[in-house]
Order: sequence, then C-alpha cells, then structure tokens
Amino acid sequence: MRVGLGYDSHRFADGRRLVLGGVDIPHERGLAGHSDADAVAHALTDAVLGAAGLGDIGRHFPPADERYRDADSIGLLERAAHLAAEHNYQVINADVTVVCETPKIGAHAAAMCERLAHALGIAPSFVSVKGKTNEGMGWIGAGEGVAAMAVVLVDRVEG
Repeated sequence: MRVGLGYDSHRFADGRRLVLGGVDIPHERGLAGHSDADAVAHALTDAVLGAAGLGDIGRHFPPADERYRDADSIGLLERAAHLAAEHNYQVINADVTVVCETPKIGAHAAAMCERLAHALGIAPSFVSVKGKTNEGMGWIGAGEGVAAMAVVLVDRVEG
C-alpha cells in the first residue's frame, strides 16, 4: 500500500463558474486557472499520481498545453486513476479538506463524494470531503480564494 498527498489553491476570479469536486456551486465568482480550476479535483489528482509514483498534475496535464484550456478536471482525475491502474495501483480511499471562507462546503460534500468516487472507480463511501475555514487569516481568510488538500491510499494489484 502507498499513500499520496495532494494540494492545490486558486484565487477567485470574476466571470467564471465555481467548480469544486466536479460540482457546480452557486457563487458570485469562480476560480482562476487554465482548466476549470477545480482545486479539489487537482489536489486529488496530485494525490493519486503521487501515491503511484507518477509525478504531479503539471507533468501529465501541463498548463501551457492548450489541450487542457478549460478542461474538465474530473476528466483529468479519471485519467490519473487510469494511469495509476496501468501501473498496477488501485485507489482504496480518498480524503479531501477544502479550505475557504465561502462558499460553505457541507451542503455540497455528498455530491462531490459521488463525482470524485465515480472518477476514481470506487464507492462514494470511500471518499470523504469536508470544509474548513481559515478563521479569517491570510489570503484564504480574506476571501480571495480556495485551497484543497487530499490524501489517497492505493494498493498494488496483480497485473
């Protein structure tokens, strides 16, 4: 078994929709980024790739590559899970913490678990998503953006 840790953060930006964990969330601003800027999916993608010893999201889906402009980050997560499987690793479970002042994550956590689990090829009961604030501290506490941390357990499968 191996563990992977992922982190991502994005600033809020006007004129974009807010996508977290593959779920469109009503909010006055979305997140700035080359893809759909889904910080949750990006952190989880890094965790999966790291657990399988395959580097990071930028190595596989570089932001300078126009193929990934406005990309659906759930699709990137799904591709990362497939890459891990090609190297004989199966995701066992995932845990994600989203840090932001707004929006509140709790109302959307179950939908995020469903979307993330589907991309990872596991049951939603093996995915956890929770929200925390930054207690008004720093750029996240000032409401300037969102950060996400993810940890994944993978197991080696016979291939």
